[in-house]
Amino acid sequence: MPTLDWIGKDKVINHHLEVPYRVLERQYSFDEEGQKSEDNGSENMVIHGDNLSALKSLLPQYEGKIKCIYIDPPYNTGNEGWVYNDNVNDPQIKKWLGKVVGSESEDLSRHDKWLCMMYPRLKLLQKLLSNDGVIFINIGEDEYANLKLICDEIFGVRNYVTNFGRQMKSGGAKGHYYTPSLDYVLTYAKNIDLLPYFRAVMSQQQIDVFYKFTQKDGSRKGEKYGEERLFKSSLEARANQRYYIQCPDGTFAIPPGETTPDELKEGLIVTPLKTDKVWKWIYSRYKQEFDAGNIIFKRTKTSGLVDEHGNQCKWNIYNKLWLSEQQEKGVVPSNLITEYENRQSAAELKELNLDFNYAKPVRLIEYLLTISRMEKNAIILDSFAGSGTTAHAVLNMNQKDGGNRKFILIEMCDYAESITAERVKRVIQGYGSGKKAVKGTGGNFSYYELGEKLLDGEYLNEAVPVSEIRQYVYFTETKERVKENSEEPYQLGVYLDTAYYFYYERDAITTLDRGFLHEIKTKANAYVIYADRCLLSDVELEKYHITFKKIPRDITRL
Repeated sequence: MPTLDWIGKDKVINHHLEVPYRVLERQYSFDEEGQKSEDNGSENMVIHGDNLSALKSLLPQYEGKIKCIYIDPPYNTGNEGWVYNDNVNDPQIKKWLGKVVGSESEDLSRHDKWLCMMYPRLKLLQKLLSNDGVIFINIGEDEYANLKLICDEIFGVRNYVTNFGRQMKSGGAKGHYYTPSLDYVLTYAKNIDLLPYFRAVMSQQQIDVFYKFTQKDGSRKGEKYGEERLFKSSLEARANQRYYIQCPDGTFAIPPGETTPDELKEGLIVTPLKTDKVWKWIYSRYKQEFDAGNIIFKRTKTSGLVDEHGNQCKWNIYNKLWLSEQQEKGVVPSNLITEYENRQSAAELKELNLDFNYAKPVRLIEYLLTISRMEKNAIILDSFAGSGTTAHAVLNMNQKDGGNRKFILIEMCDYAESITAERVKRVIQGYGSGKKAVKGTGGNFSYYELGEKLLDGEYLNEAVPVSEIRQYVYFTETKERVKENSEEPYQLGVYLDTAYYFYYERDAITTLDRGFLHEIKTKANAYVIYADRCLLSDVELEKYHITFKKIPRDITRL
């Protein structure tokens, strides 16, 4: 497989392993009632801080659990006029490059810098993605080719899904050789064998086109595109995909042997089926009439299907039964996206009264989440959050279908609270006024800052709460959350019949000895016990199936 090399790659290829784990410190929570200091228990997060460190901090709770990642990283165009600096010359990135890459960073091209910045972040994103998850990366043409090669390396060539071309604008005449009108959404699966097939709901435009092509007064006139064609193709050739005939009186004729569909019984269509009539299906390609109970229908070349009184019979193409069937089945989406131009996002931000350039349209994110069939409880992550469009899209979808999707936003710039979090607040509570007022979606989130490093050199950082250390240790052992046990305060939990203990006191030296063994009440096949020191002999450790781990030496670095 072809791979990409650049100055500094050898310094960053495993840098994600060296990134120190930091705790996340909640600053406040927010819901429909406003901002509050107490924790509201929200699983939605807006995190301010370097996204490399923040992604590392998410691992204990979210590794392998993120169903969808959408990111809109810097396009690296060299433009320095954006609020979201788009040439990776952000002071934090430059400082990071100097520290990680060293003196070589002074000789890096902007493409080298961009690749050094992106590579370790993509490595952590790959770890966070669930096995049936998908990542969408919005990118421009300046770095598309480079991004494709490093994604092939990190996610695997066979997990490449597609590259959606998106029309970001129409019109204009900028550019020397052409007008740049496209950007791209590079798409990868964690494991493409487990990724559900993408499906898109039929748009109103698609429905209109289908309707025209099946009506005699449509854009393609002629008998083969009229009701005759619809009747034969839908009811004869595809007997399992029937489109029921709506009679002049509003009732429906159905084939013999079929029960009335639940959709009809529930009255979702204009007029439910009348159960006091016996409908009988009599039709073949050799007959020009059929009866349905006591009504005879005849086919004419001029007026289509009529009853004995000359009343036109309609095909229920537009009824809710047909639409719901199509929406449930969906259509395979095109990898050309033309409906969500950037001018939509400009209008959205104007209504939100937020000053931010080059945000993506909310409907674009909603579309990507829809075609990838995000379940109602999926977790969606955006580690280049910008103005918070991804959270806006998630809240909109939850409002529409009653879902409980969660969002995690990470933004390193200073506007993380004034723009990113502020947008989420306004979406939750509602915004605009008068005719342009938008009702709030409801929902909640908590706002976090990056906190202390877990380890201070070779020692545990005493500024970090013990509860956070316990969570970290247990996750590195089991990929599970701590299961508190009031009877055994030092126990972390039991996993695969192994009991885990973290015997730690901030102001005292802890010793694994016979006295501590007598305090253990849980019976298990094996034990892993962390302590400052151990007085048990190797024979005793083997006898009781104990693995001793020294604090902090044996605490795993993620």
